[in-house]
Amino acid sequence: MKKLKLYLDTSIISYLDQQDAPEKMAETRRLWNQIKAGVYTVVISDVDIIEIDDCEEKKRDTLKKYLAQIEYELVKSEPKAVDIASRIVDLGILKQKSFDDCRHIANAIVSGCDAIVSWNFNHIVNHKTMTGIKAVTALEGYNNLLIYAPPSLIIEGE
Repeated sequence: MKKLKLYLDTSIISYLDQQDAPEKMAETRRLWNQIKAGVYTVVISDVDIIEIDDCEEKKRDTLKKYLAQIEYELVKSEPKAVDIASRIVDLGILKQKSFDDCRHIANAIVSGCDAIVSWNFNHIVNHKTMTGIKAVTALEGYNNLLIYAPPSLIIEGE
């Protein structure tokens, strides 16, 4: 069986060290352990790196140590991804102020990911975005992108 190719938005990496949200942190670490074990193929983008670099020094260093634990493909926001991100805004799926979230989604689409994983329920993991992204991928000729929060991907017994 083919491994799912997951795009991790920055919220996933950030919740590896989110002391004020112990339940989400624990779920994220469970998924992280499965990623480290090779259950999933992982993609992150330059948007993740920029957002991590914007963290305060201690958190930034911690998150970079976590990233060093896994194998991942780093993709850059190519022009086609920026066009798709703009289309997401133009179609009213998300607003311009959430353009980085649009770029995460678009990078996942263009890099051929099966799913994007996020804790961002406001902009990414919700019915409106899921429905809109299904339309965008169909219009743009890409495979549908699934959208999950970490608990949906944790395989029990792994």
